[in-house]
Amino acid sequence: MAMSPLAPVTFPDMPVIQGVTFAATAAGVRYKGRTDVMLALLAPGSAIAGVFTRSATRSASVLDCQAKIGGKPDGPAAILVNSGNSNAFTGKNGMKAVNALTAAVAAATGVSTDRVFTASTGVIGEPLPYERITAKLAELQSNQSAAAIADAARAIMTTDTFPKGACAAIHIGGKPVKIAGIAKGSGMIAPDMATMLVYIFTDAVIGQADLQTLVSDLNDKTFNCITVDSDTSTSDSLVMGATGASAVDVTGNAAFADALHEIMLELAHQVVRDGEGATKFVTVSVTGAVSNEDARKVALSIANSPLVKTAIAGQDANWGRVVMAVGKSGAQADRDRLSIRFGDITVAENGWRAPDYSEDATSAYMKNPELTIGVDMGIGDGQCTVWTCDLTHGYIDINADYRS
Repeated sequence: MAMSPLAPVTFPDMPVIQGVTFAATAAGVRYKGRTDVMLALLAPGSAIAGVFTRSATRSASVLDCQAKIGGKPDGPAAILVNSGNSNAFTGKNGMKAVNALTAAVAAATGVSTDRVFTASTGVIGEPLPYERITAKLAELQSNQSAAAIADAARAIMTTDTFPKGACAAIHIGGKPVKIAGIAKGSGMIAPDMATMLVYIFTDAVIGQADLQTLVSDLNDKTFNCITVDSDTSTSDSLVMGATGASAVDVTGNAAFADALHEIMLELAHQVVRDGEGATKFVTVSVTGAVSNEDARKVALSIANSPLVKTAIAGQDANWGRVVMAVGKSGAQADRDRLSIRFGDITVAENGWRAPDYSEDATSAYMKNPELTIGVDMGIGDGQCTVWTCDLTHGYIDINADYRS
């Protein structure tokens, strides 16, 4: 599969997070010879936080992780992830597979089953051949390395065209604190967690409850503000581990929160940039709504509209489709106060086409790989920004052949 034209030039040079090691291998979960399983081990006492899909058909792995998040940070922790099969909608087989995997990880590593977090991503509705994964646990255990996070990022990919990573190194009280995160996601991406797997690690000291609050808050500003195709996955998971190895307490620290926000936003943007078939990265910014909630309704209505997204793919300056998306959003609107911008170009204002509107200038702008659609509702102070991509025939090709 060709790499997305919106992909970063290189995978970042990720820092070693003291207290975390990784290993990846090819277990043949769905495809032979493809790296498809990763195991991360975290030091004793690591705090674990997570947010997950709210899909009514979420997978057995998600349900198991949800039940474990919030437990006491006693002993080491482990994260086991496979690609190729989502272990979702598989009846009793789903939990059987999760129990077998957590028990096998516990036996191989000494981590309590209550601290083993699993995730699966890939095809829905097919039993997970978990024996192929358990057969590789000895290898995964023996190959653990603090520098292998890039291998882990590649192991969790499905239709992704590039591995996704982001990192930061900051100083708090003159002492260094490091954060590193990886993600997967390309299709079945919609807010309400967005279809992804995300794993973030830090050597900071922070309690589980405080870490959970921070992750949940930042998730709403990042991953829950992206959409590729309006479809929410059964398997969405974001898990963060804080090992405390730096001995730097970041509880309530604004610099740490800002750095984590930047990492989560960068990973979210990379997911959109790898949207299946995507050729355009699109920012949708809505201001002047009666509330932030209404602004979000409008922004997502625009970002999820197939008509808007196909116009963007065709580089068509069809701003009438944005008018349509605003109108159908369910948000309060006043036609005669509405204004629309493509980049810095005002295309419509006061409920009518802008007097100096230029089709040529707007069409030229639409050729850019990164676009901004701005809408001002003109009736309040509510605002919201979301990120999306265009909808091309490549999306159809990828998903029509997904199980072939």
